[in-house]
Amino acid sequence: MSIPSSIIRVTEYYSRHGFRATIRRAGLAVRRELFARRMVVFYCELIKGSRPLAVPDFLSIDRLRTETELKPSDLQQMTSFWNPKLAHRNIRERFEHGASLWLIKSGDMLAGYGWTLQGRTIEPYYFPLAPDDVHLFDFHVFPQYRGRGINPYSVAHILDNLAMNCGGRAFIEAAEWNEAQLSSLRKTPFRRMGRARSFSLFGHTLVSWAGNDTAKQIHKGTERTARVPPIERAHEQ
Repeated sequence: MSIPSSIIRVTEYYSRHGFRATIRRAGLAVRRELFARRMVVFYCELIKGSRPLAVPDFLSIDRLRTETELKPSDLQQMTSFWNPKLAHRNIRERFEHGASLWLIKSGDMLAGYGWTLQGRTIEPYYFPLAPDDVHLFDFHVFPQYRGRGINPYSVAHILDNLAMNCGGRAFIEAAEWNEAQLSSLRKTPFRRMGRARSFSLFGHTLVSWAGNDTAKQIHKGTERTARVPPIERAHEQ
């Protein structure tokens, strides 16, 4: 993120939440920055009908493929928490890249959302995706709906839906420090693949895997050669 964008985000947050909340947020941002490169990557085989679902009756999940399908009230809720201008831009760019937005509703109220993109990723990733692979990213449940298991239910439903048309693998990642998100993903069909770091150097993405046999095995096999090696593989630690 550029420095001007960071300043805009901090100023916007301060105007909405005050000094103390901004200081707490800044401390969290520092901790995230220190450990942001350490991510836990998960994968899941997309097999049609392999995951019986038990989604609660109060939940509904809708898939949106274009920005015009997004209701103004839902858009306002998605963009008002942080910086509306940057949020609007991100949403527009993701739809333009072919991503799908999944809205999670509790009754008529927006409880959360998440994004998926098939065959590639918005940002440079730890390895190239095959055409029938899907990346799940930026899942968010609003604070008042947390603690109800909404995220695991939603992820399982989305995976089952994706498997209807994709026969590859789904991938998702979470920061190593984010225990709440890691715990949530453990309740889904996703399986841990390994821990990885990435950083950019002269326009190239360098990836280092923390020694994990599962990650190596995922990239073995002639049927998956399109994904070997990762984008720019650095040394394994």
